[in-house]
Amino acid sequence: MARRVRAIIILALLLLAAGFTATSKIPEPKIPFDPEKYVCYRAAAPVQIDGDLDEAVWSKASWSDTFVDIEGGNRPKPRFRTMVKMLWDDNYFYLGAYLEEPHVWATLTKRDSIIYQDNDFEVFIDPDSDTHGYYELEMNALNTVWDLFLVKPYRDGSPANIHAWDIQGLKTAVKVNGTLNNPNDKDKGWFVEIALPWDVLKEAANPKSAPKPGDQWRIDFSRVEYRLNITDGAYVKSAEPNTGKPLAEDNWVWSPTGLINIHYPEMWGYVQFSGKVAGQGRDSFQDKPEEKVKWALRRIYYAEWAARADKNAFLDDWKALGLKDRDLKIRGYAFPPVIQTTNSLFEAIYKGEAGDVWHIREDGKVWKD
Repeated sequence: MARRVRAIIILALLLLAAGFTATSKIPEPKIPFDPEKYVCYRAAAPVQIDGDLDEAVWSKASWSDTFVDIEGGNRPKPRFRTMVKMLWDDNYFYLGAYLEEPHVWATLTKRDSIIYQDNDFEVFIDPDSDTHGYYELEMNALNTVWDLFLVKPYRDGSPANIHAWDIQGLKTAVKVNGTLNNPNDKDKGWFVEIALPWDVLKEAANPKSAPKPGDQWRIDFSRVEYRLNITDGAYVKSAEPNTGKPLAEDNWVWSPTGLINIHYPEMWGYVQFSGKVAGQGRDSFQDKPEEKVKWALRRIYYAEWAARADKNAFLDDWKALGLKDRDLKIRGYAFPPVIQTTNSLFEAIYKGEAGDVWHIREDGKVWKD
């Protein structure tokens, strides 16, 4: 979770309780729409969750590209490497991660602590790609977890159900390549291994089931990393020398969102589930035309909220929103899209030649008739 979002979690709850309706501009990502892609193969055997990714079952699963800064390629390259790999079977979605780290450090031991206050590894899963109803899991090197279910992104008015929800049947493990919390030596890093049960994940899917071969889910991974000093034989977060203010953490991710906010599910990566066993054939990633429609709807969503901030109104004219033909013309869909507004609501609609109809509304939810 990125730093801007963390500061508003409690505020969001208070504002929602008071009947608050967002009127501020929702920033548009400052990078092109080009999420990462990964084909996830079936596990050849049951996966033992012990933090050991050298086991044979993981050997045929490919590593992802290394993580980048959350704002994208124009930002400095992360100081340490982070990579993930994935597998699945009938019962679980398996995740493995490697976090290069010269000083493996963690302090929090109570479940549902605010884990990003330590260096951590984070998982985000939106099964049906509507940007609503998604999962978040955070872990530190002590294998302490924080799991959340978000009704919608914070920008769209989501309350944070922090402590009342757990991933039942979750399995996690950490293996440290070095020594944890020992400033007197240099470590190589730490490994994370996770088994997420489909019995939980399917509840936010549409239909409510585990994925089938060929299905694609929106998923991202994030790593929070603080700069540390060693003071009197202990780790201390680095601070600005003049003010003593803690230095901002680094946010490194698999698929960048283009701004310092991981809660932009429309920018997360695509994971395509294959029916093949890892190492026994390959599937190519299949780009789905509907994703262009969903992105065009998202451009309308950003523009509507910019208009609301500037003019205190949603607009039903796509040209008045500052959008261009090239932003909204999608092959196989009627142009221009229909935009309907009231003082506090809007809905944009694309009608396809094949009979499919796609919608987005003011709280960012995307769906198909």
